[in-house]
Amino acid sequence: MSGSRFRYGAWRDGPDPLAPPYDVRGAVDEMGERVLAGDSLRDALRDLIRRGPRDGQGLDALRERARRLRRDALRRGNLDGAVTRARQMLDQALATERDALAGRDDDAARFNEAVLDSLPRSVSQAIAELSEYDWASDEARAIYQQILDGLRQEVVAQRFSGMRQALQQGDMTEVSDMLRDLNDLLGKHARGEDTNDAFRDFMAKHGRFFPDNPGNVDELIDSLARQAAAAERLMRSLSPQQREELRSLMEQALGDGPLRGQLAQLSDNLQALRPGLNWGRGERMRGPADLGYGDAASALGEIADLDELIEQLDQDHPGATLDDVDVEAVERQLGRGAADDLRRLRELERELRRQGWVQRDADGLTLSPKALRRLGQTALTKIFHDIAGKRGEHDMRDAGAAGDLIGSSRRWEFGDDQPLDVVRTIGNAVRRRAASGGVGTLPVRLEPDDFEVAETERRASAAVALCVDLSYSMYADGRWGPMKQTALALSHLVATKYPQDALQIVGFGKYAQTLSQGELAGIEPTIEKGTNLQHALKLAGRHLRRHPGAEPVVLVVTDGEPTAHLEDDGEAVFWWPPLSETIQATVREVDQLTRYGVTLNVFMLGEDPGLRRFVGAVAQRNGGRVFSPDAEELGRYVIDDYVRARRGRR
Repeated sequence: MSGSRFRYGAWRDGPDPLAPPYDVRGAVDEMGERVLAGDSLRDALRDLIRRGPRDGQGLDALRERARRLRRDALRRGNLDGAVTRARQMLDQALATERDALAGRDDDAARFNEAVLDSLPRSVSQAIAELSEYDWASDEARAIYQQILDGLRQEVVAQRFSGMRQALQQGDMTEVSDMLRDLNDLLGKHARGEDTNDAFRDFMAKHGRFFPDNPGNVDELIDSLARQAAAAERLMRSLSPQQREELRSLMEQALGDGPLRGQLAQLSDNLQALRPGLNWGRGERMRGPADLGYGDAASALGEIADLDELIEQLDQDHPGATLDDVDVEAVERQLGRGAADDLRRLRELERELRRQGWVQRDADGLTLSPKALRRLGQTALTKIFHDIAGKRGEHDMRDAGAAGDLIGSSRRWEFGDDQPLDVVRTIGNAVRRRAASGGVGTLPVRLEPDDFEVAETERRASAAVALCVDLSYSMYADGRWGPMKQTALALSHLVATKYPQDALQIVGFGKYAQTLSQGELAGIEPTIEKGTNLQHALKLAGRHLRRHPGAEPVVLVVTDGEPTAHLEDDGEAVFWWPPLSETIQATVREVDQLTRYGVTLNVFMLGEDPGLRRFVGAVAQRNGGRVFSPDAEELGRYVIDDYVRARRGRR
């Protein structure tokens, strides 16, 4: 309306309706906290999805709801209710028949009473013997017939929910025709024939019996196979005696006509087409109610669906993603809210990939280099906070230098990271102004063509080898997380503040290996025994010799003395207590590094007497230093020593 005025302000009526359902960066940081605490990348990512983002619903909550529903279904009732109900109805029929016979005084009545008295205790056998019995009571005859008719209706209706009306009307011809056509259709499909036309003809003729309206043969098979598997599990869930009773009752209810054979053929066809379904495992159900055949099979079918859903929510197979979880099944079993929670988790997983925080490899999702950089920055910030006693980073005046100045300059080009030559840049601007007839010298306006950069010779000012102990004792004693945090922080510091340095991380257990930032973040502890410092120093030496003009820096983080070394054939030998050959091989590597001019500093975690003696001897031979920090202080010690060491001692 003309002249209307509107006032806008902050939303105050509950949560912001326009806010995203999750915080992607917060989710990345949450994973980072787990990694820095010592977890692997995959465990951290899996845990995020399992628990959900902060204050959110994850897969664990959905799985627990599914398990609770499964427990409730197991307490729904007893599975042998069909036999129990048949016994009750038979007792009622016999009581009614006896009342009718008691009012007669002829020999036929006495003979019938004798027949009733001699009936076997088995319900199915008693019903079989009464198949030719001449009932005196019409009511008793009707009750007896209802036992068989009711069971037949339950058996067929359990397989085909749309057949209930036809069964109630007693039209078994229509049921038999449908089963014959259905088995023909499934037979063609099993032989690999084109069944598109046959399926359309079948649905046109019998589609009213399939209210779920399957779209193709496979959907039809899926629906029927689940019902057939539930019926098979019902039989396997009963005791042998109960199973035999129910089977015999079903055979009598289905009669000797084609219906029994057609149902058996249908079960065989479905089991051959869907062998992966759970056809054989039974369940023990208990409860106050006696479940009829249809209700019992339905309960077991529901349990099977919950089992499949729980397996999807477990996500414990290689390469598992949330796309493996059936959202429709979640909504059907757990409700709309649970399906919405799953959709939000899916969207979070997709958004993590879309924004480049995670990437997929052969084993599933893992953190990307972008996320690793953020992880390294987080680790470095925590360590700098400890060093400086405040939040933030050190003021490093020489950080980020691109190389050594060589005295010449050149015109600036887009993308140059060399330092700006201020004198030549301003001189260019002044000369350009004078050439254009400008008066005076101020103000001087700079144009892009005025800028010049100082040429530098890029070289590695320090070659750094950080050797970290990956033995199981590091994990068992709570030093795995601080070790990871230290290595990631140092890697990020070198990449962002000292890009001219060459860093190599070497992890060592029974064998040593070089590790990238991603490999370090994702590495998990193993129970393989061995601390092969000799192999680690050998790899460190190779790295230093590839950068002969750089200041060599070797830092070792370990919690145990050397217990393994490499033989001439490259195989590692482990022994505890350490062999003299192991100590000698390690000392030889120390001496080689010493002759190359390397000062080797050791960060000793724990109070192992053997390690203390060994590192003391190494310090004497090499001239390096020994530190004994607490695990929580490891990062501060290593970063501070690296910054000092790279300034040069040669």
